[in-house]
Amino acid sequence: MCKTITLNNNIEMPVLGLGVYKITDDQMTHVIESALNAGYRAFDTAHFYFNESSLGQALNNSGIPREDLFITTKLWNDDQGYEKTKLALNKSLEKLGLDYIDLYLIHWPCPNDNLFIESYQAMEELHEEGKIKSLGVANFKQHHLEKLLEVAKVKPVVNQIEYHPIFNQSELQAYCESQGILVTAWSPLMRGGVLFENEILKSIAEKYQKSVPQIIIRWHIDSGRIVIPKSSNTQRIQENFDVFEFELDTDDIQEINQINIDARQFKDPDEVNVGDLKK
Repeated sequence: MCKTITLNNNIEMPVLGLGVYKITDDQMTHVIESALNAGYRAFDTAHFYFNESSLGQALNNSGIPREDLFITTKLWNDDQGYEKTKLALNKSLEKLGLDYIDLYLIHWPCPNDNLFIESYQAMEELHEEGKIKSLGVANFKQHHLEKLLEVAKVKPVVNQIEYHPIFNQSELQAYCESQGILVTAWSPLMRGGVLFENEILKSIAEKYQKSVPQIIIRWHIDSGRIVIPKSSNTQRIQENFDVFEFELDTDDIQEINQINIDARQFKDPDEVNVGDLKK
């Protein structure tokens, strides 16, 4: 079973989960069966992925007790705002077939629209009602977090951000940790498989007799991050989970840190606002 990490509200969250971005409804049952067999118990979706219903159905059909699962979903940009947030959460619950969400995130801050504060306040009320166990954010920079923390009654437990060896947001992680907020790495292996040919990573993988993706996932975990690699391939799903019988030496972690070139692969959160991103 997956090891867990303690959030600032004392809830245990698996340190390794499966991201289901771009997993289609037709793929979902097979993907979830493969993941559950491998040992995954945490699953990360979003309204924007348009697969909450198929994920919920696959998990419900699995026979795994609800209390053994940790489900994350997210508030999409177009649903930000106090009343719309409450409607969106209830729709996600209905699609997933759940009574509560383990972790609900604001997907992007959308700073120009300036709605993330009232969205979060609605989430705090949903938390009080028991519909959300833990609150969090995604793609928040330090200045977004500072603005939120000025008024938040319930501190976010995680900030889910783009994080991989060539885009190492160590300063943002350090700030989050200073506030008791953990970082979840999305796109943890970077897209396109480019990192799999990196000579430094290949050398470290040979040292541990592991694959490059396993080394990168272990680098995230050993650096205190939650990690949610995505795959629809049964072999890779299993391989990505097979990282709990070894740890990286400090020198190897530092060597991977040096690969960083501050190369963001996706949108800058300051440039994403309501209506900017479409499927």
